[in-house]
Amino acid sequence: MDDKALGEFLRHRRERLRPEDVGLPGGGRRRTPGLRREEVAGLAALSPDYYGRLEQGRVRTPSAAALASLARAIRLTGDEQDYLFRLAGQQPPEPRSPLAHVDPAMLYLLDVLPHTPAQVTDDLLTVVAQNRAAVSLFGVWTGLPGYESNVTWRWFADPASRDSNDPDEHERIGRAYAADLRAGVAQRSTGDRFAQGLVADLLDRSAEFRTVWERQEVVALASAPKLIRHPLIGELDLQCDVVLSPSSGHRLILFRPRPGSDAHDQIAFLGVLGNQNFA
Repeated sequence: MDDKALGEFLRHRRERLRPEDVGLPGGGRRRTPGLRREEVAGLAALSPDYYGRLEQGRVRTPSAAALASLARAIRLTGDEQDYLFRLAGQQPPEPRSPLAHVDPAMLYLLDVLPHTPAQVTDDLLTVVAQNRAAVSLFGVWTGLPGYESNVTWRWFADPASRDSNDPDEHERIGRAYAADLRAGVAQRSTGDRFAQGLVADLLDRSAEFRTVWERQEVVALASAPKLIRHPLIGELDLQCDVVLSPSSGHRLILFRPRPGSDAHDQIAFLGVLGNQNFA
């Protein structure tokens, strides 16, 4: 690992960005160009101290998840992300890995939708990027250990993850996630270790998943209404839309207010609360 080169590369890419390039409020004068270290850390869901030590070359073995989060936070191209991994002494992620490069158009849409919760997932529904509205609404889902960033895994392995959903919808949602997972696994090679491991872990952990999986349903996720219950702002009446990237297989999942609902104002208020916490 080339500590100095890694730090210099991160600093150079941080300094070339403007706040508005990554969905942060612009305006105001800055003493130095580009983003602040704490802004990059926040975008990558890392502590400011950890990111500062990375730029200073004082982290000997940065994790692959941290590197992927940073690559997305500072909008690296695919070649730049591979270079970042090699500087850290690691092999770049495989194309189907949850750490793989994210379609720049998807990241751009995250940036320009500040008041619409949006997330990018892979073909197995592992969350690989979120905008700030999504973090405010759902919490941080990216870069978690094991399968914890996978929506389907969390649904069946961690019942608390269902608390924000209408109990009357639990069966339908669980079946939709299982059917989507079967569709995603079928598109991967039979030797894909992540996909096979995810299914095996769920079959071992959850009797409910085993029952639903045995139904042999195969349906990719599609647009559907979604009622979210949030402890601070109450119920949000949303439409969940799914947009596919043909080049990468990633999916942009939008949670937009349904016409006639108060969800837009509720999300805006939650964003103010989130900005206060971020500051």
